[in-house]
Amino acid sequence: MSMSTQSGVDPGHHPAGPPHTADEVRGSSIGELMRSVTTDLSTLMRQEVELAKAEIRQEGKKAGKAAGFYGGAGFGGYMVALFVSIAGWQFLDNVMDSGLAALIVAVVWAVVAAVLYSKAKKNAERIRGLKQTNESVQRIPDALKPHPEGVTR
Repeated sequence: MSMSTQSGVDPGHHPAGPPHTADEVRGSSIGELMRSVTTDLSTLMRQEVELAKAEIRQEGKKAGKAAGFYGGAGFGGYMVALFVSIAGWQFLDNVMDSGLAALIVAVVWAVVAAVLYSKAKKNAERIRGLKQTNESVQRIPDALKPHPEGVTR
């Protein structure tokens, strides 16, 4: 028994989907076919939006948790770097002028910052985005995608 018969709808009419046979298509008016296509497109777009929302929520939760851990680790690392820098400055101060010792420590930190910036930039370029949504949208037939260069009025 088909779903349309179970719901009490005429089995020859498919309000929830497109007609399935050539006879059903021939028996349908242009208006019915257009309504079916419009309904299907609307459903497809809603499903794509819902997929994108779900994927964003899922990735957002992971990112938020990771950001919290990175924040804590970053603060701990900052404290270590601060005290190691002070110790290095004091060590160099024993063998040279205090100002020169401070400058050497600052230059070392400038090099570290440049290396970290370079790595961050490379990693930012590899962010994957909404992979499932992109794959799903690419499966939409080309006939349904806008082609502005072919449109004439």
